[in-house]
Amino acid sequence: MKTLKIVLFSSLFILFAQLVNAQTKSATFKVSGECGMCKNKIETAAKNAGASYAQWNVDSKSLTIKYNSKSSNEAKIQEGIAAVGYDTPNYKATDEAYNKLHDCCKYERVGDQKSCCDGTSCTKEECKKCCADGKCTASMDCCKDGKCSHDAQTAGAGKEGAACCKKS
Repeated sequence: MKTLKIVLFSSLFILFAQLVNAQTKSATFKVSGECGMCKNKIETAAKNAGASYAQWNVDSKSLTIKYNSKSSNEAKIQEGIAAVGYDTPNYKATDEAYNKLHDCCKYERVGDQKSCCDGTSCTKEECKKCCADGKCTASMDCCKDGKCSHDAQTAGAGKEGAACCKKS
């Protein structure tokens, strides 16, 4: 009789453990951010939105979460992270939330990229980045004295570097 009780208790314990584990889901997705301060805010926001575990990697920009599927879901957690200023695959932070981030936390937002020669001053480094992305020609003639020389664009198509200042 004692052996039967032990087997029955063990079976119930294993069944309960499987039920609890079946409700726990995990996911990994990208979250934009820059530094250790971001890591703290992202992980805290994920936990406030229902994650029981949240670990953000600064280098890979990947967040791994675990959550109980009965009380939360991945979309709710991503939405909570976006609410504090960080873009996720399915939710983009509002400009207001993003602008509240510390300067060191401000990341390059997808879709907000501007051409290096968009009519404002630019540095040669920005033009090099722009040219590396294929948005302007290999010639750096349009970037002189730290400003985009729109004279090159309007002075005639025959001048080398004129295409560099065309808006993309």
